[in-house]
Amino acid sequence: MRVISGSRKGTPLKSLPGTSTRPTSDKVKESVFNKIGPYFEGGTVVELFGGSGSIAIEALSRGMDQAIVFEKNSKACAVITSNSEKCRFEDLLHIERKDARQAAKVLKQRSVVIDLLFIDPPYAAVEYYDLIKEMVNEDLLAEDAMIVCEHEKHVTMPEQYEAYTKINSAVYGNTAITIYEKRG
Repeated sequence: MRVISGSRKGTPLKSLPGTSTRPTSDKVKESVFNKIGPYFEGGTVVELFGGSGSIAIEALSRGMDQAIVFEKNSKACAVITSNSEKCRFEDLLHIERKDARQAAKVLKQRSVVIDLLFIDPPYAAVEYYDLIKEMVNEDLLAEDAMIVCEHEKHVTMPEQYEAYTKINSAVYGNTAITIYEKRG
């Protein structure tokens, strides 16, 4: 696993050994960023279920201003910290060692506006995608925000989350990506 593109291109990243996390493969990560726009001119990325933090780090490498990663597993948080330090993003990447269900409350208290929301819960826990509704209802997403969901290919994602409509989906082996954007 590595940073695919941008200012930290090629930097190797660690992942947590074992099966408690499921890192996004380089192939899937590259495809996601090709679909949502390969480079950014600032903005905030929020990664729920951070694992290794590779999505947030990739977004920072490609031009995002800041990243907030929610991860409740302390060992995964240590991996995220290590990856952030290796990429020299420790001032740009903030780790919230909290359950993702607390994300909307924490982000609302900090007046965060999300430009890119990436949600990748454990594949068996599809109920976590409902956190998107909470983010939308709390008005945490920028007008042109994008929502990226990584899920098992057999999971059917809804066509819409509030005003956010599915604009793209793709399958890579057992993994699927669904992307939402605000319409209307």
